[in-house]
Amino acid sequence: MIGLISATAAGASARDRLATAWPDRTRVYDGPVREAVERAFAECDQLVCFLATGATVRLLAPLLADKSTDPGVVCVDEAGRYAVSLLGGHAGGANSLATEVGSTLSATPVITTATDATGIPGLDTLGLPFEGAMATVTRAMLDGAPVTLRADAVWPLPPLPPNVTAGGAGGAPPTRSGGDDPTEPTAHAPQGVPMPSTPAGTVRPDATLLVSDRVVPLGPADVVLRPPSLVVGVGASRGVGVDEVYGLVVDVLRDAGLSALSVGELATVDAKADEPGIVGAAAELGVPVRTYPADVLASVDVPNPSDAPLAAVGTPSVAEAAALAAAGRGGELLVPKRKSSPQGRPAMATCAVVRRATRGRLAVVGLGPGARDLVTPRAVAELRRASVLVGLDQYVDQIRDLLRPGTRVIESGLGREEERARTAVAEARAGHAVALIGSGDAGVYAMASPALAEAADDIEVVGVPGVTAALAAAAILGAPLGHDHVSISLSDLHTPWEVIERRVRAAAEADIVVTFYNPRSRGRDWQLPKALALLAEHRTGTTPVGVVRNASRPDGTSHLTTLARIDPTTVDMMTVVTVGNTATREIAGRMVTPRGYRWQSEGAR
Repeated sequence: MIGLISATAAGASARDRLATAWPDRTRVYDGPVREAVERAFAECDQLVCFLATGATVRLLAPLLADKSTDPGVVCVDEAGRYAVSLLGGHAGGANSLATEVGSTLSATPVITTATDATGIPGLDTLGLPFEGAMATVTRAMLDGAPVTLRADAVWPLPPLPPNVTAGGAGGAPPTRSGGDDPTEPTAHAPQGVPMPSTPAGTVRPDATLLVSDRVVPLGPADVVLRPPSLVVGVGASRGVGVDEVYGLVVDVLRDAGLSALSVGELATVDAKADEPGIVGAAAELGVPVRTYPADVLASVDVPNPSDAPLAAVGTPSVAEAAALAAAGRGGELLVPKRKSSPQGRPAMATCAVVRRATRGRLAVVGLGPGARDLVTPRAVAELRRASVLVGLDQYVDQIRDLLRPGTRVIESGLGREEERARTAVAEARAGHAVALIGSGDAGVYAMASPALAEAADDIEVVGVPGVTAALAAAAILGAPLGHDHVSISLSDLHTPWEVIERRVRAAAEADIVVTFYNPRSRGRDWQLPKALALLAEHRTGTTPVGVVRNASRPDGTSHLTTLARIDPTTVDMMTVVTVGNTATREIAGRMVTPRGYRWQSEGAR
């Protein structure tokens, strides 16, 4: 919950705007300001104070306890010009809140956290538990001091600055400057370098960033990030206690040298989904419980099947089978089934531990039609999250300034779309965080299709929608897509013309508004006239036609013509052509297709 506090009428006005915009997220605190701040600080996760920063600092000072538990605080000035992240920028989420408040109130977010200001990812913002000297390692990253990265495996981290280099007993992998070989290592990403066996208390001369699920000795300049790489399978008798299940899990992890902070979930059979001992143990660990039907677990090959669970719940294995099932392809059984050992009575719980194979992340990002303000905030966030960017060279140039320092860029020219798709998927399979970019919406005549045709369920895939050329052109023309519409590509490089012609005929007969992509190039100059002729068989020559080139870009042009008067020679590959249906009209120089025939007939009267 976000507490909202104001002291003046102007502040209250802005406060109420925010409360109206976020009714389910906010709570207004009235009364004397000091008392309101104290109550909100104790009851809320975040605060927005419509007060001067100095006054807010004095009010907050006696309430501060610990940066890991204090709420994030944002200050908004009386004029509503700035949203200042004042307290808990990372841990309290104040930086992202300031950005949200700024967007909602048309204020400028002010964020002074060093990592955000320099474009370096904050290690404490990655959503991974950590142990060790976070501040020391972060300071070294900011200062450009050497930071050694050691990881058990590649994890989809954001790009790290060049002073963070992979290292190990055999030395760091070679640095690369570019190219399309997805298997070539990079010095700016974790490469599964083995952890050194360092005696406790040894002080390394340089800062070290570790990524591991193992218990490792940490020096005064070391921090370890805990990836959610472990799945604990649990079997239990009815009525088992929380202490027995939780104690067993903790003991097993400790004996195996594994960190409980890397447990991503507990897994068990459906019949135990509501077992209080298992549910309670998961709560103690702060992880969810995943369950599987008995027949699914019975199909999992395990080293230690047993008759007891087979008789009780219908599968010869619960702990091992559930852990392996949850870990998915490539899971490694680290700890076989082990029973609890309560004193004076039979064991009521078993558990097994499986390590997941590293799972990379592929974000397929639509960049919109070209204008920077039509690149969505979500697209920007994914570009900054990716450690590897794959894209057409001219699209990369459009957004290169949005990338974090250290991002590895793999770019190539026209005609290499399938190669880029394969490269992006291969990089994700190697464990990296990858962004594959396309213009408009990446799922519309762009890179999502070839990439997802290559991708299996061994990587995470995220789609980021973008503004398509058809939509950008329509906004310029007026409202040509007000009723049913279709987009058809006239390029016959991958689709036979016979198929394209059949689709155009169908759209013509169905009286659907048509937007033509890839309408004409130097090597394909007859397809557009042919397609227009097919539409003319079912529409009059006065049917409005919109021609938009480089929609939304500074050099963009547009004009409105008719089906009889359009000149195909003015059209190229940077153009989209929108042909109206029989109801489309030119009104005040704009192309308008009525929303429905009832509205059209009423308007005619």
